[in-house]
Amino acid sequence: MTETGQKKIGVLLVNLGSPASPKTGDVRRFLREFLGDPRVVNLPRPLWWLILNLFVLPFRPKKSAHAYQSIWTEQGSPLIVFTEKLTAKLQGFTGIDGADLIIDCAMRYGKPALREKLQNFQKQGVHEIVILPLYPQYSSTTTASIFDVVAEEFVSWRHMPGLHFISDFHEHPSYIEALAQSVRQHWQANGQAELLLLSFHGLPAKLTEWGDPYFYQCQTTGRLLAEQLGLKDEQWKLVFQSRFGKAEWLKPYCVEVLQELPQQGIKNVDVICPGFSVDCLETLEEIAIANQEIFLEAGGETYRYIPCLNDSDAHVEVMLDLIKTVH
Repeated sequence: MTETGQKKIGVLLVNLGSPASPKTGDVRRFLREFLGDPRVVNLPRPLWWLILNLFVLPFRPKKSAHAYQSIWTEQGSPLIVFTEKLTAKLQGFTGIDGADLIIDCAMRYGKPALREKLQNFQKQGVHEIVILPLYPQYSSTTTASIFDVVAEEFVSWRHMPGLHFISDFHEHPSYIEALAQSVRQHWQANGQAELLLLSFHGLPAKLTEWGDPYFYQCQTTGRLLAEQLGLKDEQWKLVFQSRFGKAEWLKPYCVEVLQELPQQGIKNVDVICPGFSVDCLETLEEIAIANQEIFLEAGGETYRYIPCLNDSDAHVEVMLDLIKTVH
């Protein structure tokens, strides 16, 4: 206990991470760590090592660096900037149920490193640690990878604190309401499009066969959000983005749907990405820029991207509610 007799609880928000800069060298280092994670690419290690080092890392970093440059801010990577801003707002809440809260953030890949933040908690003598991955839907490729690092780090600790790992919050009421609130605010400012497209990050379809619940959790999030907004079936659609390689991924594919919609008479769409807590390269460059061009070139007229919850007050409330669920 602390000098005041209160318990110390360390809360760590964990996100994917970002290159240190949008320069090709930094992007290559980031991709090497990210794509080198066995959780991310489910191929035999020797085969993937050859593909990664002979075909991916020599060419992809330059293209990715260009994409990062298009969304980079004066403060740095949007993903890290928004995660840190969200954390800063949460740090204003120093106690809960008689316990002292120490709130911080970390990245699974790159800096600030997850292991280092856990070690900081150890130095501060926390009695419990809450790990809160900023992935609303669980996936073995994201959430489980964070748990791997936490477990590996704890192997060397003599004194194990209590551990609470929040695996997902895909159907948490405050999360669904925060999403609905952001959509309503967008509609109030811009009007409602013919279709609300809910786009989630794609994964290889075989992961669902292997027991990964991500696909079903995305469907649940989509259904609950549509119900909260009072949408009819024809007013919303769930899709998946960011395919990589030739294997079959989760369907329907976002790009294909965007190309087909104008031919079906739907030329005005709003797009939201409920699988991301804060905006990042994928939402700001792929969804907001590249996919908009695809839709307009296919005959669409209006394409509007609805930002992630980022550091909004509603998102702060979601995080606080999640922390409270383990206490």
